[in-house]
Amino acid sequence: MYSLLLVLIYIAFISLGLPDSLLGSGWTVMHAEMNVPISYMGIISMIISGGTIVSSLLSDKLTRKLSTKIVTVGSVLLTVIALFGFSFSTKFWMLIAFAIPYGLGAGAIDAALNNYVALHYSSKSMSWLHCFWGVGTIVSPFVMSYALTYSVWNTGYRIVGFLQLGIALLLLFTLPVWKVNKDTSAYQEKSIGLIKALKIKGVPFLLVGFFAYCAAEATTMNWASTYFSTVKNMPAEQAARLASLFYIGITVGRFLCGFITDKLGDKKMIELGTGVLLCGVVLLFIPTEYVIISQIGFIIIGLGCAPVYPCIIHSTPSNFGEENSGAIIGIQMASAYVGSTFIPPLFGLLGGILGYKIMPIYILAFFVLMIVMVEMTFKITSKKKMTK
Repeated sequence: MYSLLLVLIYIAFISLGLPDSLLGSGWTVMHAEMNVPISYMGIISMIISGGTIVSSLLSDKLTRKLSTKIVTVGSVLLTVIALFGFSFSTKFWMLIAFAIPYGLGAGAIDAALNNYVALHYSSKSMSWLHCFWGVGTIVSPFVMSYALTYSVWNTGYRIVGFLQLGIALLLLFTLPVWKVNKDTSAYQEKSIGLIKALKIKGVPFLLVGFFAYCAAEATTMNWASTYFSTVKNMPAEQAARLASLFYIGITVGRFLCGFITDKLGDKKMIELGTGVLLCGVVLLFIPTEYVIISQIGFIIIGLGCAPVYPCIIHSTPSNFGEENSGAIIGIQMASAYVGSTFIPPLFGLLGGILGYKIMPIYILAFFVLMIVMVEMTFKITSKKKMTK
């Protein structure tokens, strides 16, 4: 039962990844059909992320009141509504409306399951958890590419909507399995809250670092397809497929990281990943007509990103205490979504003015900020542990 529950959690995280790569993969066609500028993808992303910020901050209170399993099922059902809503959308305002339930569903499940796995399972399990998020993000670009080739973009959202519905029903019918672990969120005392969490030494640095990482990751995910179509002059259908390269890199990387992360520890894995992803960014700086160099660059960036997110999350209970992890991880998710809310749209605006070729410089700046802030966090928390 213990292993079965972990499998179900992995499947739930596939549902989190499935919608994440759809918008970026299909936007080159969607914006033209709806007669809006290409930079308007940033508006949709902003609304989705705005919803995730709200639900992430509420996640700790919701899981204490309803339990992690109920929050998980309810969140997946919200994204089902959003996906089918997107599939029937013919106007830009309709995308805006259905972006709201998608954001609310994504934030709650993200924070709740990350905290649950951080408390009950090893760092290896956390890496594989986010690997399954990557599985979802890999599937979607191929679904959208198929839809653009043989049908319309709406079909891509409809197919993923049915996949999401199947996952929701599976989670609903297997709710009794969650009894294998005692859900700490249901019996802990009152949440420490936002203000008290921010006063804990090291937390502000962690939040800035997580913000910077997710800003760079989201920009890479959302704009890879546009980068290939505008900078490398590739057809929309092919650019949509190539957008999956980053997802392939990050997913394969997280699977491989699962075998070594328990041995090296969270801090060393983050440092290793940062070194690898910087090599990938360097490849994007090379001025060449050979598209394969950029393709390899996006794969390597994905490989490098692989351990960063899960290891930052998994280290939270150890760095700040299990009693505080629920609230802090919720705030971490909120800071992550602030990064993915505002930074990719800003890139869209700058790209429209300066050209989308500025992507390597843009993401490099945030990756550097991330590693500086995360290193400071570990330095502060290690001193706290030594004084205890």
